Amino acid sequence: MTQSAKLIDAPLGPDSHVLVVGLGKSGFAAARFLHRQNIKVSVSDMTPAERIHPLHKRWVEDNRIALESGRHSIELFTAVDCIVVSPGVPLDIEPLQAARRQGIPVLGEMAVAARFLKTPVVAVTGTNGKTTVTTLLGEIFRQCNKKVFVGGNIGTPLFDYLCGPQDADVVVLEISSFQLDTGGGAHGLRPALALLLNISPDHLDRYESFPAYARSKFRIFAAQHENDAAIVNSDDPEIMSRTDLWPRSRCYFFGQRTAGRPGAFLRNNSVVLSTDISPQGKEELYDLTGSALENPPNLQNGMAAILAARLMGCAQKSIARGVNQFRSLPHRMTLVAEINGVTFIDDSKATNIGAVLAALAAMKNNVLLIAGGRDKGGDYGLLKDMVREKVKLLLLIGEARGKMAAALQKATSVKPADTLPEAVRLAAAAAEPGDVVLLSPACASFDMFASYEERGQVFSRAVLDLKQQAGSVTNR
Repeated sequence: MTQSAKLIDAPLGPDSHVLVVGLGKSGFAAARFLHRQNIKVSVSDMTPAERIHPLHKRWVEDNRIALESGRHSIELFTAVDCIVVSPGVPLDIEPLQAARRQGIPVLGEMAVAARFLKTPVVAVTGTNGKTTVTTLLGEIFRQCNKKVFVGGNIGTPLFDYLCGPQDADVVVLEISSFQLDTGGGAHGLRPALALLLNISPDHLDRYESFPAYARSKFRIFAAQHENDAAIVNSDDPEIMSRTDLWPRSRCYFFGQRTAGRPGAFLRNNSVVLSTDISPQGKEELYDLTGSALENPPNLQNGMAAILAARLMGCAQKSIARGVNQFRSLPHRMTLVAEINGVTFIDDSKATNIGAVLAALAAMKNNVLLIAGGRDKGGDYGLLKDMVREKVKLLLLIGEARGKMAAALQKATSVKPADTLPEAVRLAAAAAEPGDVVLLSPACASFDMFASYEERGQVFSRAVLDLKQQAGSVTNR
């Protein structure tokens, strides 16, 4: 019996003993939900006891739940009926392998939700743009007077929704590849509508190869039936070259051109829905000019969300209101300031190569690019052509700066910096009016910062300090 098939018989009842691996936000939500089902719960977390979140630790103690901290023991992992693993936990650790050898199911949030979730699901995945599309869909559904839960890999764990009355009209979930790896496959979460936005190299420090990572993304369609719907990006060569992994559900497409396939395409700054989408049997236009979605890559994100909302029955006027209400999310091509004719943009969320390519493609002026951080196993050589075309100076920070310099030093001028504020100062000194200083790292943040949010905040503070200094000079 396959791991996916075991989901049907996974012991998740009052007589079962379930181990939750990881006590961060997702693991804590899982433990609370399972405990509410009168399931015996134990928890294992590699974090030492004194560093576990105090509220999480207190809840575990108050509910007399066994907590293993500072290690993952094979003894505990093989003494339970089922394991629910948090997304950030590597699936190849020896205790999990030992559990699998004994036939113990290893499930994630999405696989468990398949057993308990009662609300229709719109699921969004892709290397880039997931959070924007998920948030935008939430806004559109609210404009359609639908009660909506927005969560998953963004903000609120799905388990938190399962703990409540499940009274939403629709659940919109951002789903990462890590969540799909333990999602239950053909017997896992079944979205009424699933979106695959794009696939580019990412998390190759966790996956054995890029094809393995790509296969993980396609798992979002695994449990769909023929009467469900799927949306894929017709402009993405990695998606379009893997036709053997395409869904068996009704498939729709979005892109610059869709080659006559049903879906959405672009006409200047307008999203056009094909005639087979509209109830009236004619094209529908949504003009994104002046909205937060009018420029790439948000133009593509808006196209995917508009198509999804229409397929879920939202009215055209409500969709237009949702698009107009939407505001760009922080650290995603966010304008910080303009100083002496130089524009400073925070794209700290660009933690992979595909996101940086998209950011540079949207630039019309010369770019001074600040990049680097913790390496995720990607091939920085894929940036070479775009860097040569767009970047006049590359400023590198963090652990990956040596690897990035080796890959890109022939494409443009390269300067190292020990800190992000230093990189900002160097970029500002080298910039000329009309240039863009862009923070778009292509790396994780965890070598120097707690998160990409903190990295973006440090960048913004450094830029605003420069602006204040420039103002002081001007006022003298």
